[in-house]
Amino acid sequence: MAGKQPSARPLSPHLQVYKWAPSMAVSIFHRITGDGLAIVGALMFLWWLGAIAAGPDAYAAFLACVWHDPSPEVSVVHQVTNILGKVVLVGLTWAFFQHLFSGLRHFVLDAGAGYELKINKLWSILVFAGAIFATAAVWLYIAKEALHG
Repeated sequence: MAGKQPSARPLSPHLQVYKWAPSMAVSIFHRITGDGLAIVGALMFLWWLGAIAAGPDAYAAFLACVWHDPSPEVSVVHQVTNILGKVVLVGLTWAFFQHLFSGLRHFVLDAGAGYELKINKLWSILVFAGAIFATAAVWLYIAKEALHG
């Protein structure tokens, strides 16, 4: 096959060819959050179920990692894992709302509406803003209940 001539067919464009738009970001984040919810959410759920099945000590260790440590002497390791656990929970909450609002946006697009460029850009930005606002609202409510409850 020596001397093979290059094909005259055009190459597929890559991401750097396209002008980035909010709608592209929403689509990419929809896939990422769906995978994140499936993988991280399933692992957290299985850890929770395993902790319940293993007994009170295992469940207390689970709660110490992801929610709070009821013991008066909290080690540095528990403090770090507790912070990381909360970061994961907040991240899962954001991923849930991002995926939900993006899915609703896709539902409207599937119905044939919202394809005008300005409307599509606005809805895409609102998906991100709505996910952040909803996550903040949920965690502010949880914090309020934890302080007063």
